Amino acid sequence: MDIIKAIEHEHLKEKIPVLKVGNTVRVHQRIKEGNRERIQVFEGIIIKKQGGGVNATFTVRRIASGVGVEKTFLIHSPLVEKVELVRVGRARRAKLYYLRDRVGKAAKTKEQIGARIENKEITVKTAIEEETVEEVKEEVTTEAPVEEVKAEETVEAPKAEEDVKEEVKEADSEETKKDEE
Repeated sequence: MDIIKAIEHEHLKEKIPVLKVGNTVRVHQRIKEGNRERIQVFEGIIIKKQGGGVNATFTVRRIASGVGVEKTFLIHSPLVEKVELVRVGRARRAKLYYLRDRVGKAAKTKEQIGARIENKEITVKTAIEEETVEEVKEEVTTEAPVEEVKAEETVEAPKAEEDVKEEVKEADSEETKKDEE
């Protein structure tokens, strides 16, 4: 993995919410004021999503006191506590900039009929444990006793880990039979 991708992978959230343009959401954001911390809720319509990876953002628009307010949030920001789905909207475009010119009920998206309000999440980060070739070799050598190779025998190519373990078990069982006799 590339160094930059490895560093970015550390800062990704484990799970992120499913965000679609046109949906009405409630974003819980942590705000620090002096030495106090509080959570502020911003509710509005998602008008755009952009970027990818750590830099992925979404913009939420709402009308407060007759004035349109837009806020852009980083999806993977530690300051964004959670994103709740309030209403599933129907959008036929990727960017809903036309809502900026509208006022009142016209500034909303139509609700998708029969849509369930479910806060779904996507798992972004998964713990992947990969064993290196050296570790596998060390395990095999510690489990199986090393036997002398006769000059007549040919040495075969390395086998899969499961085949080696089966041969080790067979060799152990043969040795125990010889010891019993």
